[in-house]
Amino acid sequence: MSERGAGSSSPDAIPEATVQTKRNISIVWLIPLVAAIIGAFLAWKAISEKGPTITIHFKNAAGLEVDKTKLRYKNVEIGQVTNIELTRDISSVIVTAELRKGAEPYLTDNTRFWVVRARVAAGEVSGLGTLFSGAYIGIDPVTEGEPTRSFVGLERPPLFRTDEPGAVFQLRANSLGSLERGSPLYYRRFKVGQVTDYEMAEDGRSVAIQVFVHAPHHERVRENTVFWNASGLDVSLSAEGVTVDTESFVSVLLGGVSFDTPRAQKPGSAPKKDQVFDLYPSRSATEERIYTEKEYYLLYFAGSVRGLTVGAPVEVRGIKFGEVVDVTLQFDVRELEPRIPVLIMLEPERIEVIGGEDPGQSNLDALVAKGLRAQLKTGSLLTGQLYVDIDIHPDAEPAQVVYEGPYPVLPTLPSSMEELRASLAGTLAKIEKLPLAEIGAHLNNTLAGTDKLANSPALAETVDSLNATVKDMRRLVNNLDAKVVRETAATLNQAQATLVSLESSMGPNSTLYTQLNELLSQLADAAQSIRLLADYLERHPEALISGKK
Repeated sequence: MSERGAGSSSPDAIPEATVQTKRNISIVWLIPLVAAIIGAFLAWKAISEKGPTITIHFKNAAGLEVDKTKLRYKNVEIGQVTNIELTRDISSVIVTAELRKGAEPYLTDNTRFWVVRARVAAGEVSGLGTLFSGAYIGIDPVTEGEPTRSFVGLERPPLFRTDEPGAVFQLRANSLGSLERGSPLYYRRFKVGQVTDYEMAEDGRSVAIQVFVHAPHHERVRENTVFWNASGLDVSLSAEGVTVDTESFVSVLLGGVSFDTPRAQKPGSAPKKDQVFDLYPSRSATEERIYTEKEYYLLYFAGSVRGLTVGAPVEVRGIKFGEVVDVTLQFDVRELEPRIPVLIMLEPERIEVIGGEDPGQSNLDALVAKGLRAQLKTGSLLTGQLYVDIDIHPDAEPAQVVYEGPYPVLPTLPSSMEELRASLAGTLAKIEKLPLAEIGAHLNNTLAGTDKLANSPALAETVDSLNATVKDMRRLVNNLDAKVVRETAATLNQAQATLVSLESSMGPNSTLYTQLNELLSQLADAAQSIRLLADYLERHPEALISGKK
């Protein structure tokens, strides 16, 4: 057999190859897969950790920068500004900020935002650290309120935070005076708070003032607490001299408010949540009692009322009974005379009625019939201010109350100055009626006769006769000296005997001596009582009228 034949085999004996396709994923595809997983995890983490996004409206964006300006609470960073844009009407700016996760419960309509920058104003210096670090947005988080994501930023930092212990109280005043935001609040000259805000009332007749009192002093504010304006100096002139009252030098410059419980009252209960306190103009005004019952009367004065102003007191024997409400000028066409109507307001509650009930109008008519009159008097010689004095003048001419018109008209008397002018005018009129020329002529004749008598020879002779008479009297006295000495010696002896008798009757053990000692002791006690009475009257001269209190 040939080699081919010898070395080959049959076709059926040749094995067939089996081809298998490998489908395993290449390791190269693991890299993008892992990257996608990591990216998804980071995205999920970023979304899950992302805090809320808010918008804040400010009037301007001074000092604010995108991706640089931070939001801080108690100097801890809690967010960052991400965008700043103008509003459509370009009246303000909208600042978009992103906060950290967990801030959602504090984003309510009571939460406040403001820009912290360096500020120097009256009574307020803040934000000096921002000169180097830059401005940032402060936040005062509040959990109470409706959730929101849009806020209106404050133009000025608040003077206190919501979480600061203390309380806010509302005051009402006729005018703001010299008060400003940050003006101090005092309790017994101790600073316990400050004025935080103020605004005009809706009716425009008063000013609403908000004050904050730090804890624990806010508990001293009670239901009957009174507030008064402590700005400037309170100067008063009284019988004890000049009194100057002020809370502190700061209150003189920046204004201030003080509060306390009235001296005659005990601290009341805690004030109500919506209670509004009246702000009095001064401390003395808080001590004045408020009277609700008021009566108005009209007075007519014919003379000058220079020095009489609205608000001048109406007094009854030195005690305030009301005040002047209005002073006008009228001209009577029939009499061709000007007259001045003065409207006064009286407060009957100031008078305590004893011995029965006040009969009202009939009592007033009886008082006028008895001599009740109104009169202008000078209250101060320095300022010339006048006041209305109402008193009983028994010698006044008969008059009665006139009930015509809206107010009863009380009779009046001329003022003391008018009476003095009238008296001087009457005296001058009487002097003018004297015959001064005739009196002068008689005086001249009398002086001429006196001169003639002084230079007459008869007067010289009379003087010589008097000289001779004096010499005779001198001789008579010399003759009487010896006789007088003898009689004087006898008199002395008799007096000595009398003294001996008196000594026996006035000795230490005699009845007269004892009675004299008792009399002298009583006189000494009486003198001491008179001295004490004089000292008391010197200190309290009013006791002669009202008696000893």
